[in-house]
Amino acid sequence: MFTAITTMALGIALLRVSQIDARTYRLPDYYTLPLIAVGLALNSLHLAAIPWSYIAAAAAGYLTFALIGEAFFKLRGVDGLGLGDAKLLAAAGAWVGLKALPLVVLIAAVSALVVTIFSEQETQKRIAFGPWLAIAFFTVWLASDKW
Repeated sequence: MFTAITTMALGIALLRVSQIDARTYRLPDYYTLPLIAVGLALNSLHLAAIPWSYIAAAAAGYLTFALIGEAFFKLRGVDGLGLGDAKLLAAAGAWVGLKALPLVVLIAAVSALVVTIFSEQETQKRIAFGPWLAIAFFTVWLASDKW
């Protein structure tokens, strides 16, 4: 029962953060940071110990996207991947762990790419990546052994 309630709360939070990002191209800290904290707290309860591997996963998720975003900015002179995306990936790491993070990124990137290729929008138009990350994060969470 606890896992079902947790999963519904996660789904609602990810839906809300997706709506905000789709509209504003921003992922607010007041959603992403608590998602990190709650993921770490839940894994701490689950493990009955400090969840070092999930802390490492959150850090790896954040640093990976922050570095990619910084590199893109230095190459192109415009933001391509924001720190909100990095914080949302950190939240995914806090919930699903390091081994699942590449799958989250793969699902998000492929989904966004396929929809963007087949949509009739301009090819130079920016897209909100947060909704794709949220879908991938939730999908991987549902497929995890915690569900």
